[in-house]
Amino acid sequence: MEITVSRKAHFNAAHRLHNPDWSDEKNREIFGKCNNPNYHGHNYDLIVSVTGKVNPETGYVIDMKVLKDLIKKEVEEPFDHKNLNLDTEEFKTLNPTAENIAAVIWEKLRKVLDASLRLKITLYETKRNFVEIER
Repeated sequence: MEITVSRKAHFNAAHRLHNPDWSDEKNREIFGKCNNPNYHGHNYDLIVSVTGKVNPETGYVIDMKVLKDLIKKEVEEPFDHKNLNLDTEEFKTLNPTAENIAAVIWEKLRKVLDASLRLKITLYETKRNFVEIER
């Protein structure tokens, strides 16, 4: 039997949605307020879910302290109170949409989690808008 455990986290970050291959007019048309040249911010809520078999010796799928520390190191420290476009390598050339942010978080955590565990990322950009990625 497999069980899913989840950890909720939070970070604040600014970004600008912009495609440098498009005109300013097209960027404004497609991205609207999110294309503000002076950036704008969100209070992101993140849910990291890990699915796997329970270790019979510990009773854990994963030690939640370990998961907490991985989220802090891989997500909160590099992204919290940052301008994603300017302050992070991941988004220097990647448009920081909620979809791309979730995919980057998934990739970062996938690299440091046991390969036997399945990983799902749920990222809330607002209370009503969220994206999910699971592979």
